[in-house]
Amino acid sequence: MRIRLLTIIVLLAGLLAGCGYNTFQSGDEAVKSAWSEVLNQYQRRADLVPNLVATVQGYASHEKEVLTQVTQARAQVGSIQPTPELVNDPAAFARFQQAQAGLSSALSRLLVVVERYPQLKADAAFRDLQAQLEGTENRIAVARNRYIKAVEAYNVSVRSFPNNLTAMILGYGVKPNFSVDAERERAITAPPTVDFSAPAAAGKAAPAAAN
Repeated sequence: MRIRLLTIIVLLAGLLAGCGYNTFQSGDEAVKSAWSEVLNQYQRRADLVPNLVATVQGYASHEKEVLTQVTQARAQVGSIQPTPELVNDPAAFARFQQAQAGLSSALSRLLVVVERYPQLKADAAFRDLQAQLEGTENRIAVARNRYIKAVEAYNVSVRSFPNNLTAMILGYGVKPNFSVDAERERAITAPPTVDFSAPAAAGKAAPAAAN
């Protein structure tokens, strides 16, 4: 009896492995790892916002509308709990993506406003924050790309025959991914690159480089 039971267990394990179970497990772990890095980089950006807003406010306190938009966008991002289960909930994932896109857009508008204030652009604290923000945006792009690839690989395995039969029986479904429209929106609203190498005085042209 025990031998028969062990035989059934071995056959069942082999059947599951041959029908994608192990692939689902490794793919799911890859998605979780990539998602964790996405969250880390988005949190890094959110942590920069208060100091960035405070620094800009010191030079441009009357730009209240733009500063408020950035603060509200960050609050919206913070209101969404980025749990591991979020990657299995398309509606929650869409809200998360929308909130992050809103913060990207608000930061872009803030940095456009900064162009009006040469003294602010020359401020060492702001220059450091700007460099950190640009570096974080690059890390976000890399992390998102890795997540997109991990989800694509996982979803293909779930949809492919005969793996899809195992997925249906065990309750494995496709995971939501960053949309093409959101990627396009991100490209449009990404913070512009600002050259602080030679800040010009207000109303005057930048000095010519020395020979």
